[in-house]
Amino acid sequence: MPHSLTGLADERLCTPQPAFLTDDSSEILRFAVEALMSGKDAALVTLVAIRGGAARSLGAQMVVRDDGQYCGFVSGGCVEAAAAFEALEAIASGRDREVRYGQGSPWFDIVLPCGGGITLTIHKLRSAQPLLAVLNRLEQRQPAGLRYVPRTQRLSCLPALTRTGWHDGGIEIGYHPGVQLMIHGRSLEAQATAELAAAAGYDIVAPDPFSAHSAVAIDADTAVILLWHDLDRELPVLQAVRDARPFYIGALGSQRTHGLRRQKLRDLGWHEEEIDRIRAPIGIFPKARDARSLALSILADVAAARLRQGEG
Repeated sequence: MPHSLTGLADERLCTPQPAFLTDDSSEILRFAVEALMSGKDAALVTLVAIRGGAARSLGAQMVVRDDGQYCGFVSGGCVEAAAAFEALEAIASGRDREVRYGQGSPWFDIVLPCGGGITLTIHKLRSAQPLLAVLNRLEQRQPAGLRYVPRTQRLSCLPALTRTGWHDGGIEIGYHPGVQLMIHGRSLEAQATAELAAAAGYDIVAPDPFSAHSAVAIDADTAVILLWHDLDRELPVLQAVRDARPFYIGALGSQRTHGLRRQKLRDLGWHEEEIDRIRAPIGIFPKARDARSLALSILADVAAARLRQGEG
């Protein structure tokens, strides 16, 4: 137990235990909402500052219920139990708090393996409404944010695209809808990619490539993957995604095939910068010949593009 609780812990505090393992923002917020709706108290723990290295990004979160059950991560697993104890004390006292671990912390017995330091805010949740508002926007595939102001201990929803960081005395956390994969192609490669993507937790969409409405579901959190061995079958999809702006477009084929693809798109009036958005040959490493290796290569490329999107 952290020294900060010496003399404070009593039989009101339970021994923290993970309810389940996840670092998915929606699952963490939903865990909090379910706790509040069932009459339990809960606290939201947020990583708000990093000194040196850290295992998680700014804005990482966990939720702790008053029975000691928690989910989420704010480090690599080395401070979560200690943070949960702090959250239980915040719930019991009704007062929010800030805690430091690692570099710059008064608790010498809690050391981060990365050698850095982190600061956490712990907020006793008074209402499920800000969390529900975020979850509702994500369900509608819209970005959202949460803003927490330590001085007023107030948490509110930001109904817009939000960049994680400190602004005007408050920490703002951005949330994006989950990655949606649109996998086009009736091929072994498409099947293998869909199977591996499902195992990785991605949402899979297999639309009708010739539907006039095929672009409706394409948004900034969509990756479009073209796995046909026929350039002509790709063209309706490429025309549909031209103005939809998915964060990733990748297409199967060799350099020679992509050269032919580029010419077909030029003939259709595409500009060079539009064509350059297409990752071809698809995948993060070249010449993957078997379907499963290609699937792994594609999903690694999608994940790398998603990280670049978050940094932009």
